[in-house]
Amino acid sequence: MIIATAGHIDHGKTLLVKALTGTDADRLPEEKKRGMTLDLGFAYTDLANGARLGFIDVPGHERLVHNMLAGVTGIDCALLVVAADDGPMPQTREHLAILDILGVSRGLVALTKIDRVPEARVREVEAEIANLLTDSSLAGAPIFPVSAITNTGIDALAAKITTLSEEVQNKAEGGHFRLGIDRVFTVAGAGLVVTGTAFSGEVKREDRLWIAGFDTQARVRGIHANNAESETGRAGDRLAINLAGIDKDDIARGDWLVADPGLQLYKKLDVRLRVVADARRPLRHWTPVHVHLGAKNVTGRVAVLGAEAIEPGDSALAQLVLDAGIGACAHDRFVIRDQSAQTTLGGGHVIDLFPPRRGRARADRLAMLDALDTPDHKAALSGALTLSETGLPLAAFLATRNVNATEATAILAGAQAVVAGNDSDRLALSPPAWDARRTEFLAALDAFHKANPDRLGPAAAQLRRSMGRFVPETLFDALVSATVADGSVASDGMLLHRPDHQPGLTGDDAKHWAVLLPMLEETPETPPVVHDLAASAGLTVGAVMKTMRQAVRMGMAVQIAGNRFFTPAALRAHGEVFVRMIEADGTVGVSDFRKAAGIGRNLAVEVLEYFDRIKLSQRDGNVRHQVKTLEEVLGTGPSA
Repeated sequence: MIIATAGHIDHGKTLLVKALTGTDADRLPEEKKRGMTLDLGFAYTDLANGARLGFIDVPGHERLVHNMLAGVTGIDCALLVVAADDGPMPQTREHLAILDILGVSRGLVALTKIDRVPEARVREVEAEIANLLTDSSLAGAPIFPVSAITNTGIDALAAKITTLSEEVQNKAEGGHFRLGIDRVFTVAGAGLVVTGTAFSGEVKREDRLWIAGFDTQARVRGIHANNAESETGRAGDRLAINLAGIDKDDIARGDWLVADPGLQLYKKLDVRLRVVADARRPLRHWTPVHVHLGAKNVTGRVAVLGAEAIEPGDSALAQLVLDAGIGACAHDRFVIRDQSAQTTLGGGHVIDLFPPRRGRARADRLAMLDALDTPDHKAALSGALTLSETGLPLAAFLATRNVNATEATAILAGAQAVVAGNDSDRLALSPPAWDARRTEFLAALDAFHKANPDRLGPAAAQLRRSMGRFVPETLFDALVSATVADGSVASDGMLLHRPDHQPGLTGDDAKHWAVLLPMLEETPETPPVVHDLAASAGLTVGAVMKTMRQAVRMGMAVQIAGNRFFTPAALRAHGEVFVRMIEADGTVGVSDFRKAAGIGRNLAVEVLEYFDRIKLSQRDGNVRHQVKTLEEVLGTGPSA
């Protein structure tokens, strides 16, 4: 169990920790000299029940609240320290407000220095403290009068701490490992060491970790969990991790050490924000603030969503617009202080890390944030899907929630999500939303057939535009794949159509096609250009172009360039050559493709550029990579 002290300067926090653990948490020479804690101090002890207890001793001076904030994030319990001679002081109140904002609900109060005051004063301060706690997350916390000098009350306080340690449940170990770094130093013979509290997941010796937001990778050489050597570290542990493969200059306090390189830094965070009850004025839209999350402190502004201000004691949705990126995940807690970093204004928790570029305060966006505002991953996904008519970006949701692959599978199954697409482009839909989009897709195709009975069908892009709403390409492609797979739709070349829809050429186009098709099929891999077709057929170029374009609309030909048409089967044969070359070599160059396809360089360039346009391939310098499958872009028609 990890306990953080809190309280006003010179109220005896460090001396109390020493009385409980036997360890002096002041580690810096300047702290010894000045008799005050400047930075985080740490002390550990083994309780009678075998539990390992760790204390984080935080500074009490008002100018060092940023260090206090770095210490109390992710703790199990708070020990609020109030001196009997002074009673509650300004930093007592501010530290209590911070604990309240961070949701620390398990805590104790140590009423110190009782050896300096009469019994009546002790009773008076006890009453003040109880009243102070009334409207906070520590309401009802037991108060222990103690003296670290005479050891009075120390045993009773230690016994209660032991009892609390038995009540503290292990934090969820799900998600990718995340460590909020609050110290970075080197040890002779060992090298770089970072310390912090593990927010989630598990780490083991020899694991590879990243600094969030950077490509820097490090290897875990050793682990100390709660000041004891260990093979592993888990969520909730106070860890010191010895790293190899990284320099001290590459990492700093406030960074995040993570097991998933996909965990990044973010400059816009949608949050639930509560203003402290004793704030002097409402928190207005676009107020400049300091944001503290983990051990990081960055400046930025608060955009209040759906209102002009947040009244003292109230909470509302807001967006933190930061001047520098910060590591975060859903339900990480934060504190905001004023522009001069002198006063705590409020705080809350993160909801989403991927706000839209526009419309952050639109009604539908606010409804989405309300749906996402729950620590239950499955409930968050289910609620979000009911509001997502065209799909929820799954990669963003999983990154925000810090969900690993095993957990993602269970969450998707629990929410009965329909997943469209692959990898980073995946979208999740509710079953009703999927069924509705499928119905719209087929209705749009039927409407095209009714309006164009003489055409085989629309191109994919044309059908997508005709659906009456914006449909992400990933979702549209999934609808095509699903309907082709179940036989509702057929795909010939680049056109989509109902299987029973069979148009044909009529009039002069039918006569011209009877002449032109044998010419295309005579040398299918190198069909003549339009001018040569016209000359051989004794037709005008205009007449040939009219017939060929009608043939394209019916799926009987494919135009790959201004004056070049292929039969679908011949073009598919070139596509098969491309795929075989990809399977053999990984990439395809123009020269190699020309040789493999048995065609000239100019035609090879035209074919490959067409493949780029239909997203079979993507050019990268002088070579091409495959993007989609042959079936996705050319359908399932027969090859030449």
